[in-house]
Amino acid sequence: MMYISDSLNKMIEESFKHNWNRPALSDYKGITLYYRDVARRIAKMHIIFKGVGIQKGDKIAICSKNQANWAVVFLACLTYGAVPVPILHEFKPSNIQHIVNHSDSKVLFAGSSILEGVAISHMEKLNTVICLDDFSLVHTKDTNVYLTMEHLNEHFGKAYPKSFGPESVSYEAESSPEEMAMINYTSGTSGFSKGVMIPYRALRSNVLFAYQVLPQINETSNVVSILPSAHMYGMMFEFLFEMTVGAHVHFLTRVPSPSVIVKAFEEIKPKIIISVPLVIEKIYKSRLQPFLSTPGVRFLLRLPIADKKIKTQINDTLTKSFGGEFEEVIIGGAAFNREADNFFNSIGFRYTVGYGMTECAPIITYADWKERRVGSCGYAAPRMEIRIDSENPQTIPGEIQVRGDNTMLGYYKNELATRDAFTKDGWMRTGDLGIIDKDGYLYIKGRSKSMILGPSGQNIYPEEIESIINNMPYVVESLVIEDEGKIVALIYPDLENAAKDGILSSEMLEAKMNENIRIVNEEMPNYSKIASVRIMPEEFEKTPKRSIKRYIYQK
Repeated sequence: MMYISDSLNKMIEESFKHNWNRPALSDYKGITLYYRDVARRIAKMHIIFKGVGIQKGDKIAICSKNQANWAVVFLACLTYGAVPVPILHEFKPSNIQHIVNHSDSKVLFAGSSILEGVAISHMEKLNTVICLDDFSLVHTKDTNVYLTMEHLNEHFGKAYPKSFGPESVSYEAESSPEEMAMINYTSGTSGFSKGVMIPYRALRSNVLFAYQVLPQINETSNVVSILPSAHMYGMMFEFLFEMTVGAHVHFLTRVPSPSVIVKAFEEIKPKIIISVPLVIEKIYKSRLQPFLSTPGVRFLLRLPIADKKIKTQINDTLTKSFGGEFEEVIIGGAAFNREADNFFNSIGFRYTVGYGMTECAPIITYADWKERRVGSCGYAAPRMEIRIDSENPQTIPGEIQVRGDNTMLGYYKNELATRDAFTKDGWMRTGDLGIIDKDGYLYIKGRSKSMILGPSGQNIYPEEIESIINNMPYVVESLVIEDEGKIVALIYPDLENAAKDGILSSEMLEAKMNENIRIVNEEMPNYSKIASVRIMPEEFEKTPKRSIKRYIYQK
């Protein structure tokens, strides 16, 4: 059960008191911290912050793979009044250094593998660097910090002379809903990341949203964290919300390949699953598509009675592979493959597709799996409004604009980008294009920056064409771009399966891809037909949430 308060920090405080003896954070196949252990570590972090001289509003950078200690430091920052700056550990050292400097962070908590790559001397504003794996002191400019760390247990004993129990937990409420809670640097797909300033009202609103739509998640629930904790989607719905209701979060500390994820799901049996389309689509393509494409199954699927029975069996098998006890799978972070979307819907799989962005911490739209519509990403979340900048929002795509409690304050130290992000009447511009039906369901048509203008002014949405190409034989992924007025498909091929089927030379592979494109073009209007194909030697460079960095490939 969640304690509802105007203060997020007070909600966290009450959860710790109520769930004192329950498991809170686990590293998969590693340590487990109970809520009492997390509270104790937070108290020690507060002592360290005081020793470093951290004041309310000071920035603290956190950079490592998913692990329980990451969560401890993040919670310690919020409950102290400091501003956490989560940094995706996939970033290159130069980017990490840039973000630490740009954010004015005074302390850096980082995993050992990160510390091997970064140059502390290039982050001149830092006072202290601490290894997140074991909380060892790596660097400090202040002798007092060294003494505080050296005698941390002694300081803790003086602060809590009798004992450390639930009554010892007391976190100061944020001063205002508009107070900046954190800065999240998003890599996005349009260039170098900007620091999104997220207020407490946005974090609290997203937590309340999860509580409202997922009341089944409580102190008995398990959740597997597979997305980067430094990304808003994973951080909010695989960690922070769970901490306010007493759930048990299991961090996958290894690379979350589909096989590792499925094994963890089967063991932990999570109550809710948060995923990006790539994971679901890989399971669909590797486990279901080969079976569904066999002549016998195709024939049976045309028979009404057999069709229903087979789809029920597929749904049961798929449900078991996700642990069997989940309320629903929530897919977000990128566009969902149209064919997979249609199929999962047809078998009755418990999934839904949401829409959000870092600037909304992150949720914008959502619909429960029982009321979702294929191709849509739901309707406006509580405390959020949506409008389409179009003369006819139901039929003509326009920019999706939003306002409400979830929206950001702006971009840190970037007034120009902040002004550009909002309309004159206060709506936040998402940069995405969509339409909205009479019932308020949103259908995304693509990003405005990736939209291609046809020869007579037609709008061409690359994502829609890519969705078709990606379901063609021997295609892993694709990117549709404009080059000198022509539409070109960049394709990263499935060389392993092609070789199994006797496609061994580059000429044979190119011929197969051209045949694929001929079939795709049959579905395309003349102005958006693909003129040529380029086979890519390696997979496309991606952001940590697995979106292709379009700006690298678009001329």
